[in-house]
Amino acid sequence: MNAKEAKTERIDVRTTPAAKQLLQQAAATSHKSVSEFLLENGLEAAQATLADRRLFVLDEEGWEAFQTALDRPVQAKPQLKQLLDERGFFD
Repeated sequence: MNAKEAKTERIDVRTTPAAKQLLQQAAATSHKSVSEFLLENGLEAAQATLADRRLFVLDEEGWEAFQTALDRPVQAKPQLKQLLDERGFFD
């Protein structure tokens, strides 16, 4: 994120009084406004969440095992199919 980029978008959040008070205390302890505190910590959490889904690092042995698994022929997995076919799994 570009720190010099103009902030033109808003995010509205509804919360409980207790959650608001906790956020205000944490922001004050960090010498930040609540907006700065929420934005900074929200961006860090978003980056960590997305990093787990965009990037994984393997050593040489792990990479070889990964490639081998990808190259294996597809095999039927009846127990997995049964689990995924159960009502409520994706409902």
